[in-house]
Amino acid sequence: MTQIERANFGSKLGMILATAGSAVGLGNVWRFPYMTGQNGGAAFIIVYVACVLLLGIPCMISEFIVGRRGAANTARAYSNLAGGKAWKYIGYMSVLTGFLITGYYAVVSGWCLQYIFASVCGHLSGSPKYLSDYFTDFETSPLRPIFWLVVIVTITHLVIIHGVRNGIERISKMLMPALFVLLLVIVVCSCLLPDAGKGIAFLFKPDFNKVDSNVFLSALGQSFYSLSIGMGCVCTYASYFSRQTNLTTSALQISVLDSLVAILAGLAIFPAAFSVGVNPDSGPSLVFITLPNVFQQAFGTIPLVGYVVGLVFYALLSLAALTSLISLHEVSTAFLCEEMKISRKKAATFISLAVCVIGTFCSMSLGDWTFLSVGGKRLFDVFDFVTGQIFLPLGGFFTCLFVGWYLPKKLLHDEFTNWGTLKGSVFTAWLFCVRYVCPLCILAIFLHQFGII
Repeated sequence: MTQIERANFGSKLGMILATAGSAVGLGNVWRFPYMTGQNGGAAFIIVYVACVLLLGIPCMISEFIVGRRGAANTARAYSNLAGGKAWKYIGYMSVLTGFLITGYYAVVSGWCLQYIFASVCGHLSGSPKYLSDYFTDFETSPLRPIFWLVVIVTITHLVIIHGVRNGIERISKMLMPALFVLLLVIVVCSCLLPDAGKGIAFLFKPDFNKVDSNVFLSALGQSFYSLSIGMGCVCTYASYFSRQTNLTTSALQISVLDSLVAILAGLAIFPAAFSVGVNPDSGPSLVFITLPNVFQQAFGTIPLVGYVVGLVFYALLSLAALTSLISLHEVSTAFLCEEMKISRKKAATFISLAVCVIGTFCSMSLGDWTFLSVGGKRLFDVFDFVTGQIFLPLGGFFTCLFVGWYLPKKLLHDEFTNWGTLKGSVFTAWLFCVRYVCPLCILAIFLHQFGII
């Protein structure tokens, strides 16, 4: 299938928002703020930005080149460029990774919808123990999480079946601006609270005494995962890019938007938390247990404001989850559609049903279904571990080797400069990063995850 025959994004704005939407997800809202606060505040942000420049952007440009040049789904894009060599399996690994992530990510995305419903119904008012028990009861319920899983997968499905321009691009133009507006509303409300300055200082006041090798490796990992490297999203979307798309500028713009959301999320969370003397925890407990209590206490004198802020926050969270879920779904749909030569609707239907099945088992594993475990780990945690700590680093590592050492330098230069129409003044620096810096960084992330370094 040639570049001309493939669907393309209809506008530069639509392309940027869609690709940024694939990167902006739940990790921006609950993982980045916590890591920033615990690892030196502004010092961590500085290290993170450096890691994005050294690892995130070069890796993203690499996947852009493979996707646009391969002009196909992620698996076939790598195959088209591999010339029959074993490098083609990088693409298949990326598709598999994206598919598995979709299965358990949809579960957590469904939780966000439940909390919108709970906010509307006023169920998120009570003691910290009540909120903790509420989340536990919901998480372990055999039916309610599955219901919301089906709902959000259905929404995703309806977007995917309408194609690139009429589905993904159109919805991204609506969801991403809405996400930013909702986020800014919460930031303003949070920063106007008493003692909000403590939270702002916690987030932005540099504490270089906390910066060590662990902080650096944590920032590396965050920059890698935050930009959706290695899961096929970036490569698949790049296959819809036009020949005129400036890959370097696009990667920079997307990285800025992704980082901006993460920093704004910190400004939404920490001022409110410190206003009521709460030190936020990381992970689901922050989003689904701690924050409802924070909003409830912070706006206790004006209950209506607390109600609105809580509702807006979970709407924001759901939008972030949905944009990422759409991109993950598209990876598998594009693969199935092109490799099986079936219609987009049939491919999307199959993937949606498969995701619902996988998500159902992952959700049930969080309850009393003890047989849904592997090696003492719940199925949900197994999916998270295998994809996040093994497949993603390996996919990113081999992509760097493939692009940096296997693909012809002329091919890379042509794509980087849009066939000589752009200056390409940083091409040499980019290639150096892809060949040497990025593989070493990813290897360090991989070893750090297993406690080796």
